[in-house]
Amino acid sequence: MIVPFDNIVAVALIMGLFGLAILVLLWPGEKQGRKVLRRWGVDDPSPSDVAEAVRYLRRRRFWYPWLFLGLPLLADVAGLRGDTTAFFLATLLIGALIAEVLAQRPRRSARREAGLDRRAVSGLIPVWGLVIYAAIVVAAVVWLIIHGWWALLGIAAAVSVVTWLVILLAVRRPSTGDGAADGALRVRSARVAAGLGLAATVTLAIPEVTNLGSWLLVVAGFAGWYHLAHRSRAEVARCR
Repeated sequence: MIVPFDNIVAVALIMGLFGLAILVLLWPGEKQGRKVLRRWGVDDPSPSDVAEAVRYLRRRRFWYPWLFLGLPLLADVAGLRGDTTAFFLATLLIGALIAEVLAQRPRRSARREAGLDRRAVSGLIPVWGLVIYAAIVVAAVVWLIIHGWWALLGIAAAVSVVTWLVILLAVRRPSTGDGAADGALRVRSARVAAGLGLAATVTLAIPEVTNLGSWLLVVAGFAGWYHLAHRSRAEVARCR
């Protein structure tokens, strides 16, 4: 099916306006920065920690309008098909990748407290999270292979590459600020990226067929996304 270019431009503009609305409505301030740190295990963040959390959130959300505007156009040029959910998840994931790349060069004025422990992926994402991620992604890949959706399989591979780039960059990101706050933001980056990658992969499994198997796969994927991207009260309590 050939989509007229003016329709693609209209979709891109609508998505761009949607991204701009998100940027304006959700542009983070001190209250949100403090809330994020507390949600990820920092009970009493200092003003400098809150400021670092705000910068962390702004690095990601700044890119949303431009990605919402550009991704539909790029997808059309590449001949790829996708729905609103796919573009939304891709925007969040690519925004996280850009932010992590930019964070690899620390600010000169940043107060750094490098820890002595060697960082690893397992220190950011628990074993149960890695198992859930691997199991559901493998199931989605098998589903795509069974139906012969090779183009979508290639996209799933690209999603996995972006996801793991974000996770690995979060592991090696230079330390900034207090150790607890730095660790909390680092964990958030890795786990949210894993959840987004999981959800984006399973959405590729139902481009046309919507039977019970595909829906179960999607439900499992989005449930995994939720549990990866949100720390339970028990997890927060163990970190305190």
